[in-house]
Amino acid sequence: MYSKKLNTLLLFTSSIVALFCSCNKQFKGDNYTAYFGGEVTNPTNPYVLFCKDTEVIDSVKIDANNRFFIKFDSLAPGLYTFKNEPEFQSVYFDKNDSIMVRINAKDFDNSIIFCGRGDQKNNFLMEMYMKNEDDRSKIFDVFDFGVNAFIKNIDSSYASKKKFYTAKKEAIKWGDDFDTYAKASLNFHHYSKKEIYPMAHQMRTGEDVLEKLPKGYYDYRKDINYNDEKLSNYAPFVMYLSHMLNNVAAIHYHNHYTPLDLALRTNINKLNIADTLIKNKTVKNTILNNIAFTYLLEDQNMVNNQIFLETYHKYSTDKSKKNEILKIGNAIQLLKIGNALPKVELVDRNDKLISSDDFTKKKTVIFLWTDNLSSHMMAAHKKIMALKAKYPDYQFIGINLDKDQTIWKTQLYKLNFDGINELRCTNFEDLKANWAIMKVHRTIVLDANGNIKNAFTNLFDVNFEKEL
Repeated sequence: MYSKKLNTLLLFTSSIVALFCSCNKQFKGDNYTAYFGGEVTNPTNPYVLFCKDTEVIDSVKIDANNRFFIKFDSLAPGLYTFKNEPEFQSVYFDKNDSIMVRINAKDFDNSIIFCGRGDQKNNFLMEMYMKNEDDRSKIFDVFDFGVNAFIKNIDSSYASKKKFYTAKKEAIKWGDDFDTYAKASLNFHHYSKKEIYPMAHQMRTGEDVLEKLPKGYYDYRKDINYNDEKLSNYAPFVMYLSHMLNNVAAIHYHNHYTPLDLALRTNINKLNIADTLIKNKTVKNTILNNIAFTYLLEDQNMVNNQIFLETYHKYSTDKSKKNEILKIGNAIQLLKIGNALPKVELVDRNDKLISSDDFTKKKTVIFLWTDNLSSHMMAAHKKIMALKAKYPDYQFIGINLDKDQTIWKTQLYKLNFDGINELRCTNFEDLKANWAIMKVHRTIVLDANGNIKNAFTNLFDVNFEKEL
């Protein structure tokens, strides 16, 4: 594997040497010029986006040779993100770095190779990322182990990665700023496993090991800077905080709660703990948004969503127009029973634009699907055909969430489910903002007047037919 990647790197380096000729110059002390470019084979999107945190700094079109190149007149050192949507990955820039990357979008993470000035640090981050991903794929059986065997297993894995980290740090001699991310990539994956273990072990084996954990098991929590703004959007840190809050906020004596009430109480606990633990506004808002988005993605109960959002709004100071949770909260308010369904723009198979206002005012079931989830696509259409036979007074509308009109129409031809009104959303962000769509399993039921009967239900819920 290493040999294959090395050969690819040598070929890639030789193919882009001309691009780097313009980068080989002496930089003045106040010059923050930087370069980023590379090659994307099998691109899934015609553009590469370059981002800082959640902000798109630049976008560049991939040319006919699958290459892209950006010159930044001034780029502050730090961690950035590049995307060929829907995939993305991190890239770190020191002052005056000139970084090139090779990507095969069909195997995004596994294929990434960096070269140029600044490549060693970024190749370290990718190697550590892949080590953690490989570890994550094997960890589930380890959660079945008893306490001592579990600790021995993860400590051995951590020691191996720490040795790798130490060797690379000495060889590359990176600075303190980069070391923040290097250490985070090493430590937080390990800490996450320790947080997950008690919950996963009980779920998988039925054994509660909380009382069996050794003294000092969670001592690492005391050394974590929960207010480090640099890490506020760095995945290993954000994932760790999510696992830690799941652990700390868990309600252990919950037999008298329904699953929906338990989820609500647990997630409000998470908000309360995050508010107490984290004082930095940027970090706190990022974590609150993460908790909220995850909860709203899972719980489609209208009343519970509103109760949860009241607590979220109490703590969050992120009132920006770009705040996804505010958009979702506003949409939820408009999706009450009896309200008209907010208007969105759709397109039919004849390429004609259709407004959701134009739906015939009759009893309606609206379901969603995407070609990316083929098993759900088939199961949903088969379920709808069965319901159509039982409830002929309903109209059934399938809304596709994919971007390509031609591919969608080809898929419809293959599906060949007659009697379903098939449409495609022209702008998923608009659909998400108006209908609070966060997952493909959402189903909306309208009454005989075309008003909302239930905007938060699921086609595959065992009680779904009661909605009809």
